[in-house]
Amino acid sequence: MAIPKEEVRRIAALARLRLTEAEVAAMADDLEQILEYVRKLDDLDTSNIAPTTHVHAGEISARPDSPVQRIDREEGLANAPDTDGVYFRVPKVIE
Repeated sequence: MAIPKEEVRRIAALARLRLTEAEVAAMADDLEQILEYVRKLDDLDTSNIAPTTHVHAGEISARPDSPVQRIDREEGLANAPDTDGVYFRVPKVIE
């Protein structure tokens, strides 16, 4: 079952991608191959496997929270390409 090119264009628009017609065709083929690979999972018998929510069955270990030596503002901003003395200044990316 081939993925329609219109569907690829819709997905590309949602991802804000500009694809040429050749790229749309290639992407449709790539997506179809990915879905075909995933469909192979339907052939597996998973009736004796318990559902899981995590890959690791045990407790998740994390480091304990403890205070650490912090750098002061001047030291933190020392290598910044642009600063107002208090914050990093970056170019506007959202219009």
